[in-house]
Parts: sequence; C-alpha cells; structure tokens
Amino acid sequence: MEINRKLAILADAAKYDASCASSGTSKRDSVGGRGIGSTEGSGICHSYAPDGRCISLLKILLTNYCAYDCLYCVNRVSSNVARARFTVEEVVQLTLDFYRRNCIEGLFLSSGIIQSADYTMEQVVEVARVLREVHDFRGYIHLKTIPEASPELLARAGRYADRLSINVELPTVEGLHALAPEKDGQAIRRSMARLRIHIDDAKEAAKPLAPRAQTAVRPRRAAAPVFAPAGQSTQMIVGADATSDRSILTASASLYGAYRLRRVYYSAFSPIPDASRALPLAAPPLVREHRLYQADWLMRFYGFAHDEIVSADNGMLALDIDPKLAWALAHREHFPVDLNRAAKEMLLRVPGLGVKSVEKLLQARRIRTLRIDDVSRLHVPLKTILPFISVPGVGARNGLDDAALAARLKPAPRQASLFDAEPVHA
Repeated sequence: MEINRKLAILADAAKYDASCASSGTSKRDSVGGRGIGSTEGSGICHSYAPDGRCISLLKILLTNYCAYDCLYCVNRVSSNVARARFTVEEVVQLTLDFYRRNCIEGLFLSSGIIQSADYTMEQVVEVARVLREVHDFRGYIHLKTIPEASPELLARAGRYADRLSINVELPTVEGLHALAPEKDGQAIRRSMARLRIHIDDAKEAAKPLAPRAQTAVRPRRAAAPVFAPAGQSTQMIVGADATSDRSILTASASLYGAYRLRRVYYSAFSPIPDASRALPLAAPPLVREHRLYQADWLMRFYGFAHDEIVSADNGMLALDIDPKLAWALAHREHFPVDLNRAAKEMLLRVPGLGVKSVEKLLQARRIRTLRIDDVSRLHVPLKTILPFISVPGVGARNGLDDAALAARLKPAPRQASLFDAEPVHA
C-alpha cells in the first residue's frame, strides 16, 4: 500500500486520542549541528482534529489492525474499516520528514494489538529506539503503552519516550467490563504502578549527592538514567456509558493520588459506524468534556477536592456555567472574601481569580491595602468578581444575596456561527 494511503488511514484512526500536550519534559535542542529536533516551543506548526482540538504532534497508529473487540473503538476487530500497517522504518522516516518541514514538534505513537501485547510493544519501542539512537532525534516522543506487555518492555519504552501513557479506557470497572471485556483493569493499574516506580527511581537517581564537609573535591557520579521525564498520563472516554461526572472525577482523583499522573485526558465519545446497541446513538455535548477539564484543573491547581466540585444531586457538572462559579454560587456563605486578609486557599476559590492573579494580590497586599483599582489592574472580570470580594470602598455582599445572581453571571446568549469553536448554549 502506498505510504500516503497508510498515513491517511492511520492518522485518522489516531484522532480519538486526545493527548496532544507536550509540556513537562526535559529541554533538548540541536544547537551546534548535533542531532535533530527540539522539545522547546519555537517554530511549531499545529494541526487540528475534526472537533477543533489542537494537535502539534505527528499522531498516528502503527497499525489499526487489532485483536480486541472493544465496542466503542472504531479499530475493533469486528469493525468494517480500511486497515493499514506501518513498518518501523516508515514511521521513523515520516517523523523525521515532518520535523524537518517544521510541521510537528514530536511523535505520538499508539497501536492496535497484533499477534500479542509483547510483539506490539516491541514494534512501538523499536520506533523510539531507532529515532533516538540511530538518528539522534531530540524531539518529543509520546508512546501509548500496552498494559499487558512485559515489565522489561515498559522499562525500555521509558528510556526513549518523554511521556508514557496507558488508557484506563472507561471511568469505572463496570463500564470496562461492559464495553471492553477483553481489557484487564488490574493489568492497567499494575502497569501504571510499574511506570510510577521507574519514574520515581530515575528522579531519585538524578538528585545531586550531598556534599561531604571534609572533602575538598565535590562528589560526582555517572549521569542518572532517564525514564519518561514528562511522566505518565491516561485517557478515559466520556459519554460512552451512563457514568456521572462525579464518578469520573472520583476516578481521576484516585489515579492522581495513586500513580501521580501528569494528566488525565477526557475524550468525548464519538459515534462510530456499525456501532453496538449498547452505545448511545449520539455523542455527548463537547462542552461536557470542557467542563471536566475545568474541574480537573480545579483539583490540580486550586485545592478543590473531587467530591465538592459536583453536587451529589444528579452528579453532573452544569453545562452553562463553569465549575468554579457554580461552586461559589452554591456556597455563598463563604463569601465575600476579604482580599486584604483572606488566606491564599480562599482567594483561589473566588470566581474570576486565577493562580497568577492570586499570587500578584498576595505580593501587593504586603506593601499596601488593596483597593478596587488594584483588582482592575489584573484584567480580571470585575462583573464576576465583585459579588464575591470585599475591599475598602466596595459595599459588602455586593449583590451576593441576589436571587438572580446566577442568571446575571452566566454568559450572554449569542447567535451561533458556522465558525464557533464550541457549541453555544442559550
């Protein structure tokens, strides 16, 4: 098969993977004419998935043949789609060619399961090995690992990849059994734990030796082995079953706590041809995926616990309002927050204030009493913030008790456009 035809099939098959971030790894470049590639952000081109998400990696499958029959997957063995398979050399050459043309910043490589988990994983690892050892490729490499592959292959993958990921596929064990009965949830967790141990060992080995007081020479040791410096991540499908947002965030909190993942990606279910009757007929609203990412951000950077973001009533995030504002409106007893006295943790819960804004406020209030002009200089949405803060010169509970406050703070309805990036909700 012609390589362009293979690329069309295997790049399209990979579009369901949402992992396009490439941050967090060690910085590498080819200054001095050595090697090829860079993990830094200049001169990067981007491409876009059909739903508008940004992709800056060559995102392909090694093959879309697969021995498994996961109901939600377009590449399942019973699916009637065109099939293709790259050789290791073809993936290596495509990556180098695209990089030299400044079209990508790295490679994202996944694969269907062929022959066995170990055989498939060997092929995936071989692509990364050839890029690194033969071509001195210094760009970003993200490998999807096969949970059932041997620990030795997972360890080899971490030597060449910046990031490794293992998909948990579905938020709950029940969902996995129902829609992907051949996938082993315990094997997925075991592999995540092995990767965590390797990553921790590599970080520990990279720590500088403690200086010895009675020696004149600073102690040195050999360079520490590298293992997936950008950590590990995972992805779960949203909307393929009836799992609530509350259960999804509970699963994410468990993964962050147990394996210290860098990211959990949420991929809205996409209807596929000849789908099983067990699957919904339509995709969930894409804004649901967006709200989950916002809630995930609140857990990782704003100190929110997973079980306080979503109410227990129906277990779903509101689609018409962001999770932080929804929490504040439901807990008005915690407001208004005194910007000159409140702890950092409470400032982070004020709708409209981000992490950087809070840091600037904390620095400024060491010098003087903050007033509304200081807040204005942060270029934050005053309309949203004012009901939740108190500063000298601004009346306490500035509309906070207004029954119509939620309606006032919701985004204004607007006419939909063919060029809207997200669905508009009136």
